[in-house]
Amino acid sequence: MKFKKLLKSRKTVRTYTGKAADKKDLQKILEAGEYAPAAMGKYENYQFTVVTDKKLLKAIDQEAAMMFGDLHSHPLYGVPTLILVSAKKVDEMAWATAGIMGHNMVLAAEDKGYGACYIYGAVAALRNHPETIADLDLPDGFTPLCGVGVGETEEELEKREIDKERVGITEAE
Repeated sequence: MKFKKLLKSRKTVRTYTGKAADKKDLQKILEAGEYAPAAMGKYENYQFTVVTDKKLLKAIDQEAAMMFGDLHSHPLYGVPTLILVSAKKVDEMAWATAGIMGHNMVLAAEDKGYGACYIYGAVAALRNHPETIADLDLPDGFTPLCGVGVGETEEELEKREIDKERVGITEAE
């Protein structure tokens, strides 16, 4: 897909068929995350964790629902694959780096025709559950900061127009 078309058609997908991305496409999505810049070039301070285990996804989903105070909600939206971005040191630069890595993966997923969603709330809930984090087998000292849900969707990713003045611009001359 051409880059500008990809930007104009990108959207947060919240409905999934239950089918995961195939392994080859998933590797390309993870590779896109690797292409993101890392604060101070310290790539060793970041870790991707691919979660496809239904029991673990359900636990994360339920923990998030509890945190949001709505036990009937599904903050993971039924994603078949959750890619977590974790950092060794949690600071502003780690949050920025994790967000950029996640954004690259969202764009790559949508470029491959999959639905994708930024997952922050459920990851915040996950951080309050060390027993679930232990099930992720993260290297010592790493903390999940954000996630990207990826999977097949029936939602259309179509070009959309936006209000080009929806974000204010200030010029300091």
